Amino acid sequence: MKAAVLFSGGKDSSLAAILLSTWYEVELNTFLLSQDTNISAVRKAAESLGFPHHVREFRKELLCEMADLIIREGFPNNAIQQVHREAIRCLSGEYEVVADGTRFGDRVPLLTDDEIRSMGDRYGCSYVRPLIGFPKKEVERLVSRYLIISSGETGEIQNGDYETGIRKELVKRGLSPESFFPPVHKQSLVTGRKTQFTGVS
Repeated sequence: MKAAVLFSGGKDSSLAAILLSTWYEVELNTFLLSQDTNISAVRKAAESLGFPHHVREFRKELLCEMADLIIREGFPNNAIQQVHREAIRCLSGEYEVVADGTRFGDRVPLLTDDEIRSMGDRYGCSYVRPLIGFPKKEVERLVSRYLIISSGETGEIQNGDYETGIRKELVKRGLSPESFFPPVHKQSLVTGRKTQFTGVS
C-alpha cells in the first residue's frame, strides 16, 4: 500500500518517511505556494532518501489568502494550520494513507483528533503521524544515526516549509516577516542518508 508523506526536505518529514517505509510504499509530496519557489535542494533531499517524489502546487489564491490572514491576525499560526489541512485534503483523495513529520510537543501545524476522525470518515483515508510519540531528544538521536543534515534559520535553508513561501509574499508586499513570525526559527535540510534503515540494534 502506498503512503504519501508531506515532505519539506527537513529532518522530521524525512525520518517519518524512513519509519513508514517499513510497512508502506512511501511517496514524498512537496507542496508549493508559488511557482517561483526554488526547491532544487528539496529534490536532492528526496533523491538522497530514495523515495519517489512528487511536487504539487496549491490553488493559486491560497498564498494571498494566507498572507491576508496573517496580516489581519498579526500572527501566522492559523494560516500555517490552514495550509497544512489543505495539503492533507489534497492527498487524501489520492492515497489511502497520508502522513507528515509532526512530532511530540509540536503545536503548529497540528490537527485535532476530531479533524483526523472527520477526514477519515469523509475521504476514507488514514492520516498518520509516525513521530507523534517521539520527543525531540529521540528524534535527534535517530536523525544523527541515519541522516546527514544542514541547519539554519528560515530563509537561510532552501527547504519546502510552508513558512518560506508566506515570508516571500509578505516581503513582496513591503512588510517585514519578522513582524509576524518568531524572530528565530531553526530549519533543517537533509543532504544525505547515512545507512539504510533496518531498525535500531
